[in-house]
Amino acid sequence: MPRPELLTRARLLAGPEVGSAVVDALARATGRPVEHGGSAGDGPYAYVGASLPEALRGDGLLWFHSVNAGTDALLGAGPWPRGALLTRTVGRMGERIAQYVLAWVLAECQSVPEFAAQHARAEWRRIPSELAAGQTAVVHGTGRIGSAVAGLLRSCGIRTVGVARTPREVPPGFDDMVAVDEPVAARWVVSALPLTGATAGYFGADRFAAMGGASFVNVGRGATVDLVALEAALHAGTVGRAVLDVLPDEPAPPGAPCWRLPRTVITSHSAGLTADDDVVTDFSACLRELTAGRIPALAVDPARGY
Repeated sequence: MPRPELLTRARLLAGPEVGSAVVDALARATGRPVEHGGSAGDGPYAYVGASLPEALRGDGLLWFHSVNAGTDALLGAGPWPRGALLTRTVGRMGERIAQYVLAWVLAECQSVPEFAAQHARAEWRRIPSELAAGQTAVVHGTGRIGSAVAGLLRSCGIRTVGVARTPREVPPGFDDMVAVDEPVAARWVVSALPLTGATAGYFGADRFAAMGGASFVNVGRGATVDLVALEAALHAGTVGRAVLDVLPDEPAPPGAPCWRLPRTVITSHSAGLTADDDVVTDFSACLRELTAGRIPALAVDPARGY
């Protein structure tokens, strides 16, 4: 963690992909100049951006603040500079993603896809709805975003069960916690997992086969899902429906096999878009914690990937 006295004299750099409005807001929030598109030079420096230029991987980097919540692409670009702090932007992403998940849950309960198909055929036929309350959702990934998803579902009377690799206390938003692969009868299975070495291909044939017809919603990372295994599970009925906001390879071209998955909706990695205010708010919060000598809550452990 960078020492507060070093931060007070560090240059603040922002990558060229960071908008001018964000740069101006960061300058106002910190009371210091921000070099837009700043390059390596005299250190020390803190950097705000989506990727870390090779020229800035030297000893002068004290702190990198990612404008994104996911840091897998950033960490996968090469060894993380030793001693450099990495923080990320979450902002109101958890709230946005939670509403995205709830929208699809309620749409399924109210037979929205079926009614839309009937409308296209000019067909009048009653379809019974079901209540979300009293049903169960299992959420893989119990961090900030997973907890936000669970909390909103729980407010609608849905029992929320989190999945963790190691035993832990029940986080906010959850009714219960279970170990990985512990059987739970669920109506929905939601993934809010980050992409790490341990989660790549996490949802494969065995986990899909154990879902018992539940609907699967992925708002985490695309590469955590084996799409071939998902297709087989959809055909077998062990997965009832799928909503995928993320894919292993994005964007998917029109001819990609994923567009032909049965009972599946794919959205364009749009469930939790980051707003400019999110970047400024989270950077400022991290700076306050660092100035006070504390590790920011949004710090990422490069070894674990989250």
